[in-house]
Amino acid sequence: MSMSFRQMLARSRLIAMPGVYDSLSALLAERAGFEGLFLSGSALSYTLLARPDIGLVTLTEVTATLERIRDRVSIPVLVDADSGFGNALNVARTVRVLERAGAAAIQIEDQVNHKSPGNLTARPLISKSEMVGKIKAALDARHSSETLISARSDAPFTETFDQALDRARAYAEAGADIIFVEGLAELTHLQRLTAEFAGRKPLLHNLLDGGKSPVQTSGELAALGYSIVLFPGTAVQSATSAMEKTLQTLKTEGHTKSLRAGMHDAKSLNALIGTPDFLAAAQNYDEHNFKS
Repeated sequence: MSMSFRQMLARSRLIAMPGVYDSLSALLAERAGFEGLFLSGSALSYTLLARPDIGLVTLTEVTATLERIRDRVSIPVLVDADSGFGNALNVARTVRVLERAGAAAIQIEDQVNHKSPGNLTARPLISKSEMVGKIKAALDARHSSETLISARSDAPFTETFDQALDRARAYAEAGADIIFVEGLAELTHLQRLTAEFAGRKPLLHNLLDGGKSPVQTSGELAALGYSIVLFPGTAVQSATSAMEKTLQTLKTEGHTKSLRAGMHDAKSLNALIGTPDFLAAAQNYDEHNFKS
């Protein structure tokens, strides 16, 4: 029997989770040896809509993507559910829907439901008490305690660190399984957070390519005492860059000869996605096998 996400966290070993956005990116991450995946809201918005991450993606779209990913990979998936798509009652439905679709963990944040389209860096917050209600609704809605609830606070963008820490304490006391304080830009703040929750709750941290985190590697986070590290943008940023270069070359030169050494050909791509095994399995159901 495979290990649950909760059991993985109990090993007290840092779990690195790359951000994925479809079945192919999820399969590549699993093949690379990662133990878990993060279905990134921003990566999904970029790839599904080619729009910024301002709350445009719907629960239906997240769920459909998760179902396709879970049909292809077996490792745990932590799902970015933004604000839970509404109030506490919406959060309860979100948890039920995503749990049925195969989420190992569901992340709810304390930002307001509708982001400000005029300022992508603004992080307006709901009240601490409203977020506590959302966490309790999420816990009550889940079918299994093996489905973990991650509480994310974006308080450092608009409040002091002490206020952010107070929120984190309240979310932990409400029963959140994982605590995530986003936007910490000082090492002392990371150290105070880990000291506060050491041995009590698993802590999660984002590592963004080009971000302002005072730590930049998984090893540094492990040494601080974090349990989970997310790389939400790495896959989509690299994939976008590669596609952009390839398409520009194709348009300019009319071919991709100069790039082919770094590209999959049809044979290697089909091998990667398991086409030979898939076709071999299909032979088991060929109609000629069942004729009397």
